[in-house]
Formats: sequence, C-alpha cells, structure tokens
Amino acid sequence: MATISVSTLKNGLHLYRIPVPGTRAVTILAAFDAGARTERAAENGMAHFLEHLVFKGGEKYPTYRDVNQTAEGIGAVLNAYTSHDLVAFHITARAQRGLEAADLLTDFVARPRLDAEELDRERGVVVQEIARAHDQPAALAEHLIDEAVFGDHPLGRPVLGTTEHLRDTFTRDGIIAFRARRWSPASGAAFAVGNLDGLDADGALESLFERFPPAPAPEAFDPAPPRQPRVLVRERDSNQSHLRISYRPSVDVSVPRQRAALVVYATLLGGSMGSRLFDEIREQRGLAYSVSAFPHAYADVPVLQLSAGLESGKLAEAYRRMREIVNELREHGPTESEVARAQAYAAGARALAFENTGAVARHAAQQTIVFGEQPDPDAAIELLDAVTFDEVRKIAAGVADQASVACVGPHTLAELEGL
Repeated sequence: MATISVSTLKNGLHLYRIPVPGTRAVTILAAFDAGARTERAAENGMAHFLEHLVFKGGEKYPTYRDVNQTAEGIGAVLNAYTSHDLVAFHITARAQRGLEAADLLTDFVARPRLDAEELDRERGVVVQEIARAHDQPAALAEHLIDEAVFGDHPLGRPVLGTTEHLRDTFTRDGIIAFRARRWSPASGAAFAVGNLDGLDADGALESLFERFPPAPAPEAFDPAPPRQPRVLVRERDSNQSHLRISYRPSVDVSVPRQRAALVVYATLLGGSMGSRLFDEIREQRGLAYSVSAFPHAYADVPVLQLSAGLESGKLAEAYRRMREIVNELREHGPTESEVARAQAYAAGARALAFENTGAVARHAAQQTIVFGEQPDPDAAIELLDAVTFDEVRKIAAGVADQASVACVGPHTLAELEGL
C-alpha cells in the first residue's frame, strides 16, 4: 500500500503526496468544491466558464500563449474538467520537471488575470461548445436525463450552462465573485501523484500551492431533491434514438462499501461485454448497437443510469426488456458466478486505470473533496475485491421499479409514457 502523506498549508489547503511506483510521470492537480451544483440559478454554466478563463494567463505567465508554450517547453500536458461535483486543474509531466509543472499550474489557477477582452472572446468559444453538445444526440440525452432525475435543481442543470447566460448574464465582476465564494482552500485540495523524486521535501511545492489566497469555507450546496420520476423527450427527425433510464438505488453513499457494491452490480448489469444488458440487448436480440449501465455517487445521492443507442423502431422493445432485466435482478438476484466475474472485471479495470497518474489524481480529488475520505488507490481496489455476493444481491433488491427516462429521437412524450 502506498505511503501517502498530507500536509495542511498556511492558506488551509490540504496537499496530498501519493507515490505511484514504477512510473516516470507525475501529475499535479488542484480541485475545489465548486462544480455546477454549487451555482445559483443565474450562475448556471459559470463554474465551467471560469475553468476556461483561468487558462488565459496568470501573473508569471500572463497570456494563454505563455501558458501553452511553457507547458510544451517542459513536455507537459495541461487539462481541466468541471462536473456537478467539482472543478479540477491538472498537469502531467516527467518527474524531473514536476516543480516547473506545479509552478505553471499554480500561477494561472491561483492567480488568474481574468482579462476582460479574453473573457468576451471566450464567450463565443463556450457558446460553440454548447451548440456542439446540442447537435450531438448522445450528449443531449445526457443533459436531458439529469433534468428528468433532478428537475429544476443544480444537479438537473447542464454543466455547460446556457447560451443566454454566456451571452447576456455573466460579467467579470460576477465571475470573480463566484470564484471568491467557491474556490476556498478550506474546501479544496491539491495532489502530487506518481514519481515524486523531483519534488523534494524542502517546502518548494508547498510554497507554490500557497499562492491560493485563504478564504472562509463556502456555504453548503443544496441537498439533492426527493425522488420524483419524470419522462422527458426531445424530438429529432432521425432513424436513431438515444435512450437513458435512471434509477435511484437504495445505497448510502457515505458508506464506501455500499458504493463499491453498487459498482459491481452496475458492472454485471451493463458494465462489460459479459453483462446482462450487453449479452441480451445487443448480442442475443440485436436491439442496440450500444448499451450500458453506469453508477455514480454524488455527495448525497446515488444514481444508476442505463443507456442505449439504437434504431428508433427498436426502442419500445429495448426499453421494456431493459427494465425487465432490472426487475428480474431485483426479484431473483444475480448468480454467484456473474457477481464473481463482475467483481473481478471491476477491480481489474480500476487497477488498470490506476496505471495512469492522472486517473489516480482524479480519483483522489473525488474521494477527498466529495466524500471526505482518504485517497488511497490501493484501498479502492481492495474495497472492490472485498465486496460479497450478499452485498451485491442487496443492491439489486434495492433498485425500485421507479425510473426517470430521457429520450432523443423521433418519439413523442405520449409514446414514451405509454411504454
């Protein structure tokens, strides 16, 4: 098991050092409890827009060109992501360039210029990103199922926000205010993951992350709303349909073992080529070219989502059979052999993913900021290995036949509600 160290910096930020043996790379990541679910209604899309804007430059590297060319000059890869849960920035480089990578990342993330001209220029870029998502039926279905599950709640709104907000609502002062309110070291964390040989314990890395100004802990986000199944349809003149079915399983997301059992259950349901959904919906019946099941645990609520991309004429049969398979698992339970196979697959997939230092860093951010748990990658794999058959059977029994549904394709709301 890795020897993980954590220190609390002068600004209140927790800095984790997570060694990964046998790699030449190091990933530096900073994340905050400042995702889309922390936005007020008029701010929807602001967390993601701010993620874009900080890349335009900081104090030491004042322009986007300085940022990009410096990253290339040290052989590093920069990226970031915004989810409903959090916002995170990361850079991966060769171990010997780790401090230089951290210097670059903390400069523009902790000390962004947020130039007014760049802000206006970037509006158009994000508007194009939103338009692209709306043009992609699969992406639109993902937005629609969030709304079907959570309604008019921050978890039900798109992370990208709306073009109206981007064009008409967001001001530089408002963005700065959002950042000051949500980007608090008290509710964030920093991570150095991988080969840490280039990050000597002389305080240099700590000093770089102390560039983030101290701030009080932000207010708590709105809790997830009670379950209220909805059916939403976005009609498209197409021969293809994109279907999403979302359940809220009886899982206490504050219990790591239950989250792990949900992962195993989702794997045997639709997370692999040997899963029930893939075997029957795709292979035996030929109803869909893609079908899957995916679990997600927000800080306070679990979600189990089934997805299918298929010929529109086959939607009704696929929809009914997908729900029947969930019901069969609830009523009769899985077999011991498929639980064992799904468990091995889920743990193996996690172990393979953790060969990548970026994957370890992203997992660490989720563990510490969303769940308040230790970010040990070995423990995450061991937890999946330890899940029992009875725990998975209990998960299956706790998936009630109450689902929200979203569909993009040549269908009507009345058609979907009548299935």
